[in-house]
Amino acid sequence: MAGRPQPQTTAQTAGGPFVRHAPDGRRAMYVFAGAAAGTSIAQFMANPMVSSPGWNKGYRVLTALTGGAGSTAISAPNLDAPYNFHQLVQMKDAFGTQLLTGPGYDISFLVPLYSGQFGLDAMRSPANSPQFLPVVSQITTNTGNTVFPTYFPFEFAKGYGVISGANAALLPVLQVNLAPLAGLFGTGTFSTYPTSTITVDSDFYWLPNVPTDPPGIGTTCQWIYQPCNPTIPSAASTIIQLPRLGGYLTMLIFDLRDSTGARVLETGGSIGWPTRPKILVDGVPLIDTLFTTLQEDVAISTGIGAAVANSVTTATGAANGTIPVPRPVGTIAMSRKTSLAQRDFGLLDTGEIFLSTNPGTQIEVAGYPWGTAANAPMTLNALVGQIVPSGTLVQGLPEV
Repeated sequence: MAGRPQPQTTAQTAGGPFVRHAPDGRRAMYVFAGAAAGTSIAQFMANPMVSSPGWNKGYRVLTALTGGAGSTAISAPNLDAPYNFHQLVQMKDAFGTQLLTGPGYDISFLVPLYSGQFGLDAMRSPANSPQFLPVVSQITTNTGNTVFPTYFPFEFAKGYGVISGANAALLPVLQVNLAPLAGLFGTGTFSTYPTSTITVDSDFYWLPNVPTDPPGIGTTCQWIYQPCNPTIPSAASTIIQLPRLGGYLTMLIFDLRDSTGARVLETGGSIGWPTRPKILVDGVPLIDTLFTTLQEDVAISTGIGAAVANSVTTATGAANGTIPVPRPVGTIAMSRKTSLAQRDFGLLDTGEIFLSTNPGTQIEVAGYPWGTAANAPMTLNALVGQIVPSGTLVQGLPEV
């Protein structure tokens, strides 16, 4: 005699928000096994995605360079290493809309770090992941091996911004150009080059067991890396224009680089950046502040760059501290995800103070003067979280 099946104990009562009925899930997309990452070998990863039974929140990506052996000393890694192994990242939805586009360091590191779409507190930074094996730790052993995680996000608020994963014909497209090993190191030769392995998993919400949909279906959060104009001569007094934007802006990330493409180093407060930058919207100064105070704003809202006192020197009374999430030199950010407090809570935000723009909105950054750079002119690059709603922007807390 057939036994009675066990009842499903995870079902929720009908009604309520989408996230009540759609539990978190994760599944494998694919494992990309690349060739040895030689100094002249550039590879291209564009494996097709597979469907997941729900709504995709983002892709977890783990990159490993293993099996390397050096024959001569390997120099210190590039300032952007190891994330610049992802030379160019492009993520498109099924209709070809660019969701993530830019160099690997910016898309694979700065977006998860500053956006709050990856983690919070010490885990805002992918470099603080327990999976992270910094490439710098491998210099003494001359292997070039490294392991580093990242996250390519869709969801920008809880349940909001997700992409359908159950329809195999409407899946995102991820394309990554992988850099040759010379992009990670300055000098050194290998008797055996490391081999790359990239594991891509999808974080998703399971299809609900009641007829309910995530808020704002079709709304996307797009991160596009774009250079600003004009370039900046050393110590020049000038206004720099961001590319024309549109939609609602969650975060503005600025990445200042010199003529060699290297991030401009900072010594003694601000080298490269103006002592007092100004942010203008349609010609009106929205923010006029010391650069050091702007760093303080980032530390307050995100914790990035904030020192945690761990001891006191009794002779002077000075506190020594550690910085669990350092601010990458040459970068600064402005968060518009502080609707609930001074703090950016990641996916918990009402969207009330997202910066509303249209294609005619002009955002500018002014310096009188800008700082100095050994390799001028400098280029200010903008990486902006831009929400393009499918209809009216859903504000408030749709997940509660």
